[in-house]
Amino acid sequence: MITLYGSLISNYYNKIKLALLEKEIAFLEQPVAPSQNEAMLRRSPLGKIPFIKSDDGYLSESQAILEYLEDAFPAKPLYPEKVLERAKCREFIQHLELNVELIARRLYAEAFFGQTVSQEIKNEVRAKITMGLTGLARLMKLSPYALGDRFTAADVAAWPHLQIVSFVTQKIYGQNLVIEYIQGVAAYIKLIESRPYVQKLGEDLMAALAVKLQNQ
Repeated sequence: MITLYGSLISNYYNKIKLALLEKEIAFLEQPVAPSQNEAMLRRSPLGKIPFIKSDDGYLSESQAILEYLEDAFPAKPLYPEKVLERAKCREFIQHLELNVELIARRLYAEAFFGQTVSQEIKNEVRAKITMGLTGLARLMKLSPYALGDRFTAADVAAWPHLQIVSFVTQKIYGQNLVIEYIQGVAAYIKLIESRPYVQKLGEDLMAALAVKLQNQ
């Protein structure tokens, strides 16, 4: 049995939860916040979420977890069989996370937590996100899924990350830069959201956000 630790409002948590759902792996959820206490650091070396516990032990970092799940539970694969196509999945996810989501994260303080981000940082982030999304558009096939005609690990990562980047750029710049720079992505998002497990994940996320807003 897998136990998934973290928070439903984390896009990286939802990346792993969606993989577990799509692969139909039995799992439990354990809410936990990032922490530097010793108990947490024994399970996740930087105190970050998400992380998992399996019969094999604890594992952190969402991409390592995703690939562990693929190896440990080979039924219902999320990666293609061909070596290059598997590598293209990894390329897509790494580009999305390093050159788009990580850049957008500099805006989260203002978008989510009521803090102020300087105009200089906003301008810098916009330029880098624009470059990142332009590169991502070159990788995406949208035929109809991110990398071809089947749902893969690329889609597992794309849905939570593109959703949050869409929200943040709309809030900060008044423009959804994801829609603006990736032609056809709106139809792609609708396709992904038609999947039953994505719908369940979306419902769980909305419920978690409602609780968070009530507690603020």
